[in-house]
Amino acid sequence: MKKTIAAAAFMAALWATGAHAETINVFCAPTEYDFCTKIAGEWKDKTGNEAKINKMPALLDDAIPLYQQLLAAKSTDMDVLFLDVIWLGMFKNNMLDLSKLIPKEEQDAQFESTLGAARLDGALVAMPAYMDVGLMFYRKDLLEKYGKTPPKTWDDMAATAKDIQDKEREAGNKDMWGYVWQAKSYEGLTCDAIELIASNGGGTIISDDGKVTIDNPQAAEAIDKAKGWIGTISPQGVLNYDEEASRAIFENGNSVFHRNWPYVWGTSHEDASKIVDKVGVMPLPVGKEGEKSSGCLGPMYFGVSKYSSHPDASADFVGFITGKDAQKDRAVEYAVNPSVPALYEDPDVLKKIPFLKDNRQAFADAAVRPSGYTGTSYNRVSQAFYRSVHGMLSGDTKVEPGLKQLSKRLEKLKESR
Repeated sequence: MKKTIAAAAFMAALWATGAHAETINVFCAPTEYDFCTKIAGEWKDKTGNEAKINKMPALLDDAIPLYQQLLAAKSTDMDVLFLDVIWLGMFKNNMLDLSKLIPKEEQDAQFESTLGAARLDGALVAMPAYMDVGLMFYRKDLLEKYGKTPPKTWDDMAATAKDIQDKEREAGNKDMWGYVWQAKSYEGLTCDAIELIASNGGGTIISDDGKVTIDNPQAAEAIDKAKGWIGTISPQGVLNYDEEASRAIFENGNSVFHRNWPYVWGTSHEDASKIVDKVGVMPLPVGKEGEKSSGCLGPMYFGVSKYSSHPDASADFVGFITGKDAQKDRAVEYAVNPSVPALYEDPDVLKKIPFLKDNRQAFADAAVRPSGYTGTSYNRVSQAFYRSVHGMLSGDTKVEPGLKQLSKRLEKLKESR
């Protein structure tokens, strides 16, 4: 009741000053709908403005043609867009520059890696809503059983995985594998391969200034290493595994290590999982000492259409829904990882997502896919990359010649952006 009275009083005061409330339209993912609706209510109480929440398609990639149609028509029907990190380059020319509309202290409160991915051509095209990065999940009970410590390098991981795998098989678990990951020919392989290559000092396919960097000895070494895992510590079937297929192996108790996104922390502790309370989480290993962990960056963002009739109100809503308070609510209620580093020490957040405290550096050191530079060509660049890498991993293509051929292909693709 007090909240309603306060809101009514605010609106009365607003009207008395001659100001008029504005109504904006916001796209949110279906899984975000309840949260977005709640935040819209809080924003209305604070500002008097209304945010109408519109559900995106269940498969988020289906929103791309919808966005393209609206933006090509310079439509004013939509103000705030929910955006995947790999869409930012695609839509950057249609997004409002938020660098002067979002307070600097709110920008500075974000992980630099996450905010940096949205700084394109001198403009801040979106604000991070939450964080996602590739992580390593492992059987902490098995490492303890065999006196192992969480590995720091990929070579250490492979050695530990092989040792525990062999001993578990000898003990009767014939289905045990050392490591399951995503090597299917799809976007997930782009992420997994970038993680391996970047952590080995081999770059991220195309540099920020547009140079194709993939044909180098460090990249070849990383791919060769991963190829050697298949059939030894990883099943041959990993060549067809996506996130869900590989997760099923791990949560059925049949893998020591598992690369995936942070959501696996929650699923591995559900009733259907056979490894409840047996899971540890760590940053991905490095290829060489001195390199960064380089988990693939996979956050989501909110941005404002350049054609919005309510740019200031829309930017204010973006600042509100991506701010520290809203991100804490999302983390506590839905176990979603915030993109605000300070929340990685918040007791309420850590109670919900305890692994965050020890994995903050993994989020800070994330590797970015080359979607910012490649823009509308990103999907074709990524497809060429993951298809080529899949051929190398499966043995259809030799690694070094394959990288040279891929480099030439990417030189042509990047220019069509």
